[in-house]
Amino acid sequence: MTNRNSGRNTDGTFAKGNPGKPSGSRHKATQAVQGLLDEATGQLTQKAIDMALEGDTAALRLCLERVCPARKDTPVLFNLPHINNAEEASEAARAILIAVSEGDLTPLEAASIMGLIESFRRTLELTEFEARIMKLEAK
Repeated sequence: MTNRNSGRNTDGTFAKGNPGKPSGSRHKATQAVQGLLDEATGQLTQKAIDMALEGDTAALRLCLERVCPARKDTPVLFNLPHINNAEEASEAARAILIAVSEGDLTPLEAASIMGLIESFRRTLELTEFEARIMKLEAK
């Protein structure tokens, strides 16, 4: 519970957020600037394009980033064994390590895939526990 006047919890720590301002609300100056930018979007875009075409490298970079943004993630293709239990998850992890050692996957790609395998392994484990519990409760 917070004290609305001080913005502190009953234990003296600060409450999260701003107790005097609704979450997500914006300052009037910010709203005014956003309104002006919204009205001039077309003109600003055209000016950036014109500057880029005239050789302004910063404007060129800005335009190219909008046309063709940097990829944040790419598909990874490699052979992954089917995973139906923990033992097969271990085999899949082994396949990933081999792919890294052979240069087919980067360590970062492998870490990401290993995280997916671990999540799937936990899901399999939970499914198995649930089936066991249901079997025991049925007796």
